Amino acid sequence: MSAPRHPLAAPVVNAVVLRVTDRLETLLWRRPDNVLDAVEHWSLPGGFVREGESLDDATRRHLASKVGVTVVGHLEQLDTRASADTHPELWLLDTAYVALIPPGAQGELPPDTAWHPVADLPPVAFGHEGAVHRAHERLRGKLSYSNVAFALAPERFTLRELAALYEAVLGYTVSPTNLGRVLGRDGLIAPTGATRAPAGNGGGRPAAEFAFTRAELVVSRPLAAFRPPASGAGTGRAPAPSA
Repeated sequence: MSAPRHPLAAPVVNAVVLRVTDRLETLLWRRPDNVLDAVEHWSLPGGFVREGESLDDATRRHLASKVGVTVVGHLEQLDTRASADTHPELWLLDTAYVALIPPGAQGELPPDTAWHPVADLPPVAFGHEGAVHRAHERLRGKLSYSNVAFALAPERFTLRELAALYEAVLGYTVSPTNLGRVLGRDGLIAPTGATRAPAGNGGGRPAAEFAFTRAELVVSRPLAAFRPPASGAGTGRAPAPSA
């Protein structure tokens, strides 16, 4: 009986780091030239887990050392997959994480690191494009039944600003009024009492400021509150949230 091709297994972690600007973006770092072919230089931040180190701690260590991320709004495991094709000697047990970054949390990027739109990724090493898309789908789902947007939003925001964040992730138009009604009814956001002057010189009523009531994940309802538009509906308003 021949010896196994990979007699030893090793745990690794990789993080899909997401933020929202006017679009959903992920943070990738450029690997050294001698590691991969020239077309696959971009990679998720991650690496091996040290002896005695938890997966969460290993992920935070790699985020800090590889891409300079030390403030994470929310971190959770995405999935674990085994790979025999990414290391010459080891069978890798690859645990992917989702790391959500609020505005202003990211300092100056290392020179080998850059944000990329999730909708237009460069080639990503080790086939991790799939992890980015799975993280996107996880986030889309969580927006429908939790307060996970707290980890991507500024501390204070208007309903229009929050709706723009949802739109960047969901990919369709969201009514600020409906969004505020659902999140407010579930106790996830509350008015701060402050208002914002209208942008520009067009006048109009000041916009109320809101904030999330808790800075940790809260599952508010078992059923999706926001549904995509029906096929062929274009870019109109999304259907009203479910009760």
